[in-house]
Amino acid sequence: MQYKQLGNSELNVSVIALGTWGLGGGSVWSDRDSTAAEAARLLDACRDHGVNYIDTAPVYGTGASEELLGAALQGRRHDFVLQTKCSLNWRGEGGNFHYSRDGYTVNNDTRPAAIRRDVEDSLRRLRTDYLDSVLVHYVCKSFPEDETVGALEDLIRDGKIRAYGLSNSQPADLAAYEAAPEKLRGVSVVQEFFSILSPFHGRDYFPACEKHRATFQTYGVLEEGFLTGPNFLERRFAKTDIRSRIPWVQEQYHEGLRRAFAAWEPICKLHECSFAQLAEAWALAQFADMSLLVGMRKPENVADTVRCLELRLSAEELNAMEDAVRAIQVEVLDK
Repeated sequence: MQYKQLGNSELNVSVIALGTWGLGGGSVWSDRDSTAAEAARLLDACRDHGVNYIDTAPVYGTGASEELLGAALQGRRHDFVLQTKCSLNWRGEGGNFHYSRDGYTVNNDTRPAAIRRDVEDSLRRLRTDYLDSVLVHYVCKSFPEDETVGALEDLIRDGKIRAYGLSNSQPADLAAYEAAPEKLRGVSVVQEFFSILSPFHGRDYFPACEKHRATFQTYGVLEEGFLTGPNFLERRFAKTDIRSRIPWVQEQYHEGLRRAFAAWEPICKLHECSFAQLAEAWALAQFADMSLLVGMRKPENVADTVRCLELRLSAEELNAMEDAVRAIQVEVLDK
């Protein structure tokens, strides 16, 4: 495993991070529900392979992901760097409507009182007295950034959190948070969608991350499984499932994806790796301070993912990989 300092924080994190959106199950991930025992085995595998960075959020299964992790972390909390999020809640206490799902109405609220309540709720579900990192899940323009930054800095002073960051944002949002008068520590990590099929937002963001010393954490690098191989294209999902709502489920993209897999196969054979490992290695090569967030749900997924760190792709291979998908890349991918 490789490790790095998380942005301007004092946290030492594995380059590969465990994403736990799928752990929450529900209608968004309709193929299976996880158990506390499965979550514990997943953390066993992470520890065995050196993955110490875990990302979750309150709305992943409306509390389910945090609760499963809270149970699985008992007795080994200090083995992991634990990151969750704030701003999205279903308490009915105001904010902007974000979505309704599985019987809950979720609002986006970045006011100080909401941020503090979000953190307290996560501490309870995760059974811990501090969080290593907290991200604003969706940056909200309705409430002053200065007040949000002030609340996050207060939580650091109170010992409730150690660092904070942004998710689902724009470079201008990072600049605004960094310019807040209340800022002391500042934004340590920016978590944004980035993959070889939709690389544009990330590339726009890289200069801002470099300027403000923030780690760029990519999610969606495997496009919810669609970059794991051509067989995945045959799968079908419930209408509520996130995988039914992204472009790659549509037949019009399948031929382009099959051509890409055919073009990538010789590179995979040369490096003795899977399509997934190849896509992950491509992403890591795009920016020096990159954190690779991967939604691993089984212990074998962890063993497979860490292998991508061993790959050394040439500039020619990296360019050839992107050339193979250039015709089907999309500018905006809204889930």
